[in-house]
Amino acid sequence: MKKIFLLSITLIISSCGGGGGASSPERNQDTIVPSTSQYVETCSLHAGTTYICRFTHKGLERYYFFQDKHPEATGSSSVLFVLHGYGSSALNIMNYSNLRDYTYTKENNFISIFPQGAPMNTALATSSSHWNSGGWTIGSNVDDIDFIDVVLQLVSAKININFNRVYSTGMSNGGFMSYHLACNLSSKFAAVISVTGSMSSETFQDCNPDHPTAIMQIHGQLDSTVPYDGNSSLGMTGVEDVLNYWGNYNSCGEPTTSIADYFDQGFSVDHMIYSGCSNNVQVELYKISNMGHTWPGAGRAWPDTDRFGISASDKIWSFINMYDINGIIN
Repeated sequence: MKKIFLLSITLIISSCGGGGGASSPERNQDTIVPSTSQYVETCSLHAGTTYICRFTHKGLERYYFFQDKHPEATGSSSVLFVLHGYGSSALNIMNYSNLRDYTYTKENNFISIFPQGAPMNTALATSSSHWNSGGWTIGSNVDDIDFIDVVLQLVSAKININFNRVYSTGMSNGGFMSYHLACNLSSKFAAVISVTGSMSSETFQDCNPDHPTAIMQIHGQLDSTVPYDGNSSLGMTGVEDVLNYWGNYNSCGEPTTSIADYFDQGFSVDHMIYSGCSNNVQVELYKISNMGHTWPGAGRAWPDTDRFGISASDKIWSFINMYDINGIIN
């Protein structure tokens, strides 16, 4: 039976701080428009168990996809936000990350959310989509922190959410935005994972988390779009500076590194871990010597895993199941 969400709610919401085209998908014909509220949200079935919801946020037409919880899952649902890269789309990352395959099972009881970034047209750059996280997105007036907060609250009006287990991951600009959320919407996020992203100089210089936060970074040494050592002219902080910041903030010990050498294929994967942190969270880095600006292990059959040694989605899934907002899950 097709599920249709009929919302009649009034949200009181306050701001909590600070690959491919992004054209809007066709609307499903079975669309329900809820009654008037602060945010009038139109939700319809997109495909399978995934829905698309649209609403006006601060004068902009915005939308997001979410995959419903498994019908046999019980109790409140954990939430994973998955944020696309600059100029890309929610549909793209929903397809290549395959994270819905992980979240939609009876045992896991997760909801995955794929928000769509807004277009940008500033003195520095023009793009079909972006997340306003500082750096080269300076000049944007889109309030993406509040947008993500509103999306979380709209979803929680439809489904019982476990607010101790809300996470964000993203590719490139989506990784920048995930760090931006950890700094500016910290009370909502238990952990974040960045794939080929970093912290913008603005995020790095004005980060205000309010709890020890589990952090993972996956990055290639050959990334020329978001260089491993950073790019000061574009406001991109070096990856090791980012990891050191979170290691210090979480009161971790000195990092240890293990190296997996793939001699026959000519590359290695360095796995750096900051342990001994407050609340037993960890800060982790996977540095892949032969990888550029990509999501390792992309595609249903994970064709890149042999080239890069790891699947980003595998690592993300394992990582978020270790922590809630209070630290390690016992």
